[in-house]
Formats: sequence, structure tokens, C-alpha cells
Amino acid sequence: MKLIRVPWVERGWPAALRELAQQAREWRGQWIFIQYTALSWSRRGFPWRLLGVLSVLQHAGARIAVIFHDAEPYPGTRTIDRVRRLIQLSIMRRAVQSSNVAVFTVPVPLISWVKVYPPNAVFIPVGANLPVSASCSSGFRDKSHEGLRVAIYGITGGEAGKKECVRIVDAMRSAAAKVCKLQLRAFGRNALDFAPFLVEELRCASVDVQVKGILSAEEVMQELCGADVMLFVRGGISSRRGSAIAGIACGLPVVAYFGSETGQPITDAGVMLVSEKEEQELRDALVRVLTDEDFRAQLAKRSRLAQERYFGWPAIAENFVQALSSRS
Repeated sequence: MKLIRVPWVERGWPAALRELAQQAREWRGQWIFIQYTALSWSRRGFPWRLLGVLSVLQHAGARIAVIFHDAEPYPGTRTIDRVRRLIQLSIMRRAVQSSNVAVFTVPVPLISWVKVYPPNAVFIPVGANLPVSASCSSGFRDKSHEGLRVAIYGITGGEAGKKECVRIVDAMRSAAAKVCKLQLRAFGRNALDFAPFLVEELRCASVDVQVKGILSAEEVMQELCGADVMLFVRGGISSRRGSAIAGIACGLPVVAYFGSETGQPITDAGVMLVSEKEEQELRDALVRVLTDEDFRAQLAKRSRLAQERYFGWPAIAENFVQALSSRS
């Protein structure tokens, strides 16, 4: 495949669409994928211009596949949030109608605004953007260190990140009371911003805390392959959350919240689901995974199988081939 950008940020929309129209003259009958996230097509999440892109591609006679990475409109209670949500819903519905294939990264029945299953819709989960090695995906754990290690891959910014870190600290304190030589490794987006809080709050719990920032794909894989469990508290786990799937790809048990987008095949992986509203459930789940070696091994095996069946790139590629072939 060839990557084509629509450089509206640098050149403005009129020039970007003219350039796209010139390129599209050679695309008649070809499959063109459009990545949809609201902020891809608007600075403030009002992606009206996506409709112009679809119009150009339709006029050129291309076959269109829209990939809805954002399966739901943005939340919020302000007037501007409600208006933005109505606009996003309108555009997503029109994009489904204008496409030959509409690819959703969460199961279609779980999407709130899709009342009738569109005939052109297909569900394909995202994969982990990691060079997963055979040893890591087969269950190899780097045990050159002592004790058990919990991995946190990415933290939300702002107030949401503060709440996540409070939950992480609370769960780790409970686990530290049951597990000797417990380690926490946090890395990825926004992790360094919360490093002082995590280190200070877990100092008295005798948890060895190390925090790193954004890492290369190889370094992320190394961190995950050196962990025993992933803790995912960035909202409900979903088949579009690449950071959570990275843990599954590396054969890790995952302790996570369930949400409106949680369904198969995430539930087939080694994921222990808890309610975001019940704080004790998160504590108990992490303690159980860390203290029950057999249970931890069972979850790890389920993650490895789910990676092979659903989240590995060969499986995802096969899904795309089937989706396009059935509509050729």
C-alpha cells in the first residue's frame, strides 16, 4: 500500500483537495482507505471536510473503505460538546453510506449510534505496532530481575491522568502487602509527567518504581516482555486500544476495566475485567494475578492465543483481504 496525505494543515483545505483530485485521476477502480478520527480532519473535532474528501474519491471512481478508529463521537456535557457530537454522528453516518466498506475497530453491535447493522460494515480489531518476537509472543519472560513486575503503558494527560495514577497507586499498595519485591514500570505517553507522584506515593509501600517516557517500538516490547502483568486503567479496554493490545501481543495477563466497547475478541484474551466503579475489584484482581502463578499462566496463554487468532498482523491482513474480496 502507498500512504497518501491530505495536507490541509500546511496548505489549507482548497489546495489540499485540489491536489487530492489530481492524484485521484489514476485511482479508478482502486481501493482507497480513509482513516477516520475526528481530529484527523479538524483541529477541534468538527470533521466536515471529510465529506469533501469522500466526494473527490467518489468522483474519481475509487473504491472507498473508511476505517473508523474513533467508533463513537466525543463525550461532554457542554453545549459545544453536544453540537460537536451531533455533527460527528452525522458525518460518520454519511461516511458509512458513501463507502464500499466501513471498517469498525470495535464490534459493530457495541456501537451506540449503529441501530441497524450496515451491509457494508465489517469489524477488524487493531494490532500492536510492535515487532513482537517469537520468544516474547510464545510466553518468554525476561526474569533477569527479582520479584514480580507490573507494566503501565501510557497514562492519560491532565485530570484524567491524575485519577488513573491514584488508582494505580491504590492497587499497587494492596499488591505490595501480599507480594515481596514488587516492581512498577510505567512508560509511554505522559508517564514522565506523573513520575514524581508515583515514586513518592509508592515509596512507603516498598515498590520499586521506574518511569520512562515515549520509547521506540523495540523498547516497548522489551519492557512488556520483562513484565508479569499489565495494568490498564485508561477507561474500558477495547479492541481499538493499541496500548492494551500491546500487552496481549506480548503474552501478558491484563487487569483492566470493562466498558461499553469491551467485547470479543478482547474477552477471549487473558484479560481480568473489573468494574471502574468498584475500587476493591481492581485491588483484588491485581493481587490474585500476582499471587496465583497458575492463574497468571492461564491468562498469559489466553493472551498468546488471542494474539495469534485475532490481533496478529497476519490475522488482521486476512480479515482485510476477505472484506475487500467480498465486495469486489
